[in-house]
Amino acid sequence: MWSRCEPCTPLRCSLIEVSWLEQTAADLPAKNDWLSVAEAMLFTSMRFAKRRDDWRLGRWTAKRAVSIYLNLPADRQSLTHIEIRPAPGGAPDVFLGNAPAPVAISISHREGRAACAIAQPEVALGCDLEIVEPRGDAFSGDYLTPAEQELLARVSAAGRWRVLALLWSAKESVLKALRVGLRLDTRLVTVHPIDALLPTVESSWRPLHAHYESQDFHGWWQQTGELVRTMVAAPAPALPVALTRTAGGR
Repeated sequence: MWSRCEPCTPLRCSLIEVSWLEQTAADLPAKNDWLSVAEAMLFTSMRFAKRRDDWRLGRWTAKRAVSIYLNLPADRQSLTHIEIRPAPGGAPDVFLGNAPAPVAISISHREGRAACAIAQPEVALGCDLEIVEPRGDAFSGDYLTPAEQELLARVSAAGRWRVLALLWSAKESVLKALRVGLRLDTRLVTVHPIDALLPTVESSWRPLHAHYESQDFHGWWQQTGELVRTMVAAPAPALPVALTRTAGGR
């Protein structure tokens, strides 16, 4: 059983710092002149409009996050030199020109909103956005572990979909941190969200813990309206820090 802990600072608890940026479709430029040549070619090869829109918003958010995190110029021409390339397994890797950038990122998008979590390169990092919505009766049996199903059974009817969205989102975050995505059976990942049975406190980050085989991940979850956010990392992360460009930034 995991005991509840108070949020810690990196200095007090030696937790790593993870930064967070969200953007919406309204933040996107009309033109694609911020994409690299390779990214533009990939974009035009996508057949389905929704896939193109989600990918474009995710790439914009990630490039903006990298530019702020590394204090790089953020004009659209400069963003072409920040390239987000898919690794062989599909996870996003960041390059500055042709050199790997000194960062680890994770990207998620849902319902016209994208998030990018960013940290130092040695960090295993995953983030996810999920909408609270009803799901079919078979969903929990197909995707949740027995322990997670037991937790769900203790939730009131009013909170069932919120906890289900939280469990699913946290699993997605772990699978991204493992850099395997949904190719791995989600029942091999067990999520322990702290305070999941308590009333929601809007926009307040709460801790969670998850594990896959011998690997442990710690992280945070948050709900705002019908949107659930999760983030996990190894080593353990401090509370996510919202990315903002300082007055002295470019």
